[in-house]
Parts: sequence; structure tokens; C-alpha cells
Amino acid sequence: MEDVHKRKNISDHLANERTLLAWIRTNIGIMAFGFVVVKFSLFVKQLALALGKEPAPVHHSGYSSLMGTTLVAVGTITSILSYIRYKKTEKQINADTFRNSTIFITALVAFIFFASILLIGYLIKTT
Repeated sequence: MEDVHKRKNISDHLANERTLLAWIRTNIGIMAFGFVVVKFSLFVKQLALALGKEPAPVHHSGYSSLMGTTLVAVGTITSILSYIRYKKTEKQINADTFRNSTIFITALVAFIFFASILLIGYLIKTT
């Protein structure tokens, strides 16, 4: 019976899979951004050396490391939550009880916005 029901809603299930893949791409982007933030001070120092200039003092306050690591962790957690949401949506599609929820999206956008504000403040402070 479940296979018949899945075939009936195949376009919904395919859309659910595409949404999961979009979330996975987003998670990879968040984690890559976190990695870049962690390595940013090293990049600035290497760039200055490559240009033959005296490197600016690198700030070792730990802010970039903390923010970057947090972004990588958020990307990882979002991956797990994306899969949980995918499975929940799959069950709802099969039961014809799908309800849209924006809590997950709102929380992620709020976190990224907050992290961006912190990064902007950090860059203004260190330049």
C-alpha cells in the first residue's frame, strides 16, 4: 500500500529530495564560509608576504577562529536537521498531512545574519 501511495505523490517526493539537496549545498557553503573565516588572518599574512610588503600584525584575539568554528558547527547541525526535516516531510506526504513550517529556515537566517553582523564588526575593528 505504501508503494502505491508513494507513486501517487512521486512529484512531491522528488521535490522533497531536491529540497534536501539544496539544503546540503547550503550546509556545505556555510561550512566553507566558516573555514574561510578561520583561515582569513593567515591569508592576509601570506598575501602581504607575496606582495613583498611587511605583513600587518595578525590579530590573535581568537574571534575569527571562534566565529569560523561556530559556522562549521552550524553547517553540520543544519545537515542533520535537514535530513530530519526531509524524513518528516516524506511521512507527511505519504499521509497526506503536509504542513509547511518556517521555524527551521527562520532560525538559520537569523543565525547567519547575526554571524554576519559579528564578522562586519570584527573586520571594522581590525582594519
